[in-house]
Amino acid sequence: MRIAALDLGTNSFHLLIADAHPDGGFEKITTEKAMIRLGDVVSRHGRVTDAALDVVIATVRRFTLLAEAADTTEIHACATSAIRSAANGDAVVDRIEAETGVAVEVISGRREAELIFGAVRASVLLEPAPALCFDLGGGSVEIMVGDAGGLHWATSEHLGVGRLTAEFVTTDPISKDEQRRLRAHLVEILEPIAEAVARFGPKRFVGSSGTLEDLGHMVATRRKQNVPDSLNQLTFTRDEFLPLHEQILSSDADARLRLDGLEARRVDLIPAGSLFLATAMELFGIEDMVVSEWALREGIVLDAIARRDPAEWSDDPRAIRRASVEALARRCNVADDHARHVAALACELFDHTQELHGLSSDDRELLEYGALLHDIGEHVASQGHHKHGAYLIRHGQLRGFTPEEVQLLAGLARWHRRGQPKSTDELPLLDEARLRPLTALLRIADGLDRSRSGTVERVDVRVGPSLAVVRITARDDCELELWGARRKRELFEKVFGRDLEFAVTPTPRSDGGGPGLDGQTSRSATP
Repeated sequence: MRIAALDLGTNSFHLLIADAHPDGGFEKITTEKAMIRLGDVVSRHGRVTDAALDVVIATVRRFTLLAEAADTTEIHACATSAIRSAANGDAVVDRIEAETGVAVEVISGRREAELIFGAVRASVLLEPAPALCFDLGGGSVEIMVGDAGGLHWATSEHLGVGRLTAEFVTTDPISKDEQRRLRAHLVEILEPIAEAVARFGPKRFVGSSGTLEDLGHMVATRRKQNVPDSLNQLTFTRDEFLPLHEQILSSDADARLRLDGLEARRVDLIPAGSLFLATAMELFGIEDMVVSEWALREGIVLDAIARRDPAEWSDDPRAIRRASVEALARRCNVADDHARHVAALACELFDHTQELHGLSSDDRELLEYGALLHDIGEHVASQGHHKHGAYLIRHGQLRGFTPEEVQLLAGLARWHRRGQPKSTDELPLLDEARLRPLTALLRIADGLDRSRSGTVERVDVRVGPSLAVVRITARDDCELELWGARRKRELFEKVFGRDLEFAVTPTPRSDGGGPGLDGQTSRSATP
């Protein structure tokens, strides 16, 4: 099923075309954006003017043609604050349907919050919970509290950046007086909300939609490292943001245009957006914020899928990570049996070498996911598939992972064959102290399924002061697997400071006869 979602917002209209899956997930096919600033028109005139309506119709028609060209099964369109508050909003949606054939649902602020939160919890790991989420649009801000189980509380307020700019900002740079008046207005509305939210004890803070994404992007560009390919689940701190905030307020439009990470069409809106975030951080006690790249349009798609598939969301907050990895593997036609077998062996090796690496359960989870994706590059070409795999993971829209975790998964694919795991220009956020031991274990696990037949059923490891022995239980001749593992043991020995040997224990034959092969070892040794 292919779904087109139209988000008819206050600042911009968005189109998302996605292939939906019965498990509730989807893959993005096409995205399109038109920043038409409808809210400015409604703020000045109280209605959508004829000229603005012509632009609306033309934009929806263009989006519809794109959806039809992509063979979409159904189109879902939602209109938010601008059309909701326009005096002629009903006439606008009637004309849209008459001239484009698209039925537009004008949604309430509460409904908007529900759709947005559905997208946020499917995109960002809401752990620790509960999470306090802000979706700062052009006409309104949706403020939500929830966790992986669902939305617990929400409100929608007329504090969108377009509305705030129209009401309070006339100078450039914004004057001190206008800053004071705008901040006083924000405090008046947000302070009671902060008191209401406090009873939930939020432990994570998430920001979504264009303005907050841009602010996160701008903070990331000021760091002494490359900006990640995806901003999803990027975290920035209040201490990082406040110097940027001061620079935004003191800069005129020309100077703001030169700020890296700011979309040019948002240059006049960003002072109000920055003031909103600075005030919210103060009132809600926010020390760091996580960016969600998913918002209303993704929420529309998820809602459309849910209407067809009534299966409830998992209460496991980390379920989105596995679902995202498996969806990427499925899209790239990964050899599923081999990938899952390598993942199982890698996790066994991880568990039995805990005394050597001292890594955490989070690292074990990443090792498993890295193993599931290690050969993903074969979707492009067998030759150089390790490099292709790293690229596909970096750009695979993995949900629930930080940019650093995405790069670690890409690094596992990049270095699972050979070479020295390290940071590169494409993977500048790699934590080499984590990457190297995980890569060493992945290489051994991959070697132990060299024939891709699942011959090695399980492993155990005995660790001594100078030697580690991997004891293999195999159901058949595993000579090729031993050869594959020996070829890949160099990094293990280097990282863990132990020689590595292999011993084989055959699986007893079911006919009651002798073992299927002699108990053998690559070189007889006891740790």
